[in-house]
Amino acid sequence: MAEILNEPCGVLIINKPQGPTSHDIVNRVRRLYSTKKVGHTGTLDPMATGVLVVLIGRAAKACEYSLSDRKIYTATLRLGIETDTEDTTGNILKEYPVTVNEKDVKDVLSGFKGRIKQIPPMYSALKVGGKKLCDIAREGGTVEREAREIEVYSISAEHIEGNDYKLEVECSAGTYIRTLCADIGKALGCGGAMASLERSSACGFPISEAHTIDEIEQLSVDERLALLRPVEEIFNELDSVKLPAFYEKLFRSGCEVYIKKAKLPEYPIGTRLRVLDSTGGFFALGEVREYENGLAVKSIKLFVL
Repeated sequence: MAEILNEPCGVLIINKPQGPTSHDIVNRVRRLYSTKKVGHTGTLDPMATGVLVVLIGRAAKACEYSLSDRKIYTATLRLGIETDTEDTTGNILKEYPVTVNEKDVKDVLSGFKGRIKQIPPMYSALKVGGKKLCDIAREGGTVEREAREIEVYSISAEHIEGNDYKLEVECSAGTYIRTLCADIGKALGCGGAMASLERSSACGFPISEAHTIDEIEQLSVDERLALLRPVEEIFNELDSVKLPAFYEKLFRSGCEVYIKKAKLPEYPIGTRLRVLDSTGGFFALGEVREYENGLAVKSIKLFVL
């Protein structure tokens, strides 16, 4: 128990460089913080840079409960080519003359706003039949993929030079910017591929608050620990309830806490809440459920023992 209590726990905002995989960054964080319990809230491809939200210790379980799925990207769309990976690291399959202008590009973007369907690329980490799509693709294979619904909250384009355009995209988790670039190219009739990608915000954390892994390696142990942000910040969108000491003890032991008895605000069934202890400190996530004796809040994950 003492080992668990002393284990580092929190959220680390990394500015990932181009080259390493997200898994490479996680492995370096494991060594720096001396723990195997490290995860992240969303993969970045090796060619991509920007915000990688890394979760350490008990915080590693937070990603499956996070509601903040909005991400903001800056990408370079290169028109005139189609590649097997949908980005410029892949093999060019076709080349086209480009006759469209900035107005044409901006006009076509209206079809990519809101809730849209997107077919995941073969070069992705999604699994089919227990095997990653990218592994199947590298072996020369291909499989049918079902289109998935994503949401693009905003998208804009600005001509850079030649056939390159700067895209600014705010979208839901699960959106493939590579595929978005390829689909925009198809809509324009001249093909397109992603030439660069930076994630400028994820889970509400902007890149201005991120640190490079090289910077972190230069710090002392105490300085590294000081960089960890409270896991509660992952759930800032959720309302919070503060439990009196008696009900806090019940809640920690796995009992449901009835809303009327504890004099808590009423919420609809299924509402997830940040649960605070009697001193106002965050320690768990709870969910409102219906029981025989009425509405109650039940623990779904303890983050502070």
